[in-house]
Amino acid sequence: MSQITLRGMDDEVESRIRRIARQKGKSLNRAILDMIYEYTGRKKKSEEPQSKSLQKLAGGWSRKQADEFLESIKSCEQIDEAMWK
Repeated sequence: MSQITLRGMDDEVESRIRRIARQKGKSLNRAILDMIYEYTGRKKKSEEPQSKSLQKLAGGWSRKQADEFLESIKSCEQIDEAMWK
């Protein structure tokens, strides 16, 4: 990916960008990229979090499947007090 260095930015503009980034819980870099993409009308390459790429490779469970699995292993979660004496 390319990099751009900005010089000579007005202090007020910098403060506003930092405030926007903080309010949105984003890094300064991400906030500026979002502004650039919005201004140019271009779409970002991916809106998905990086964890989604692993899910595509490894698969994932639905909420129902996860609940069924947890139900099926409940007996394994019981502690036999006699074994710990």
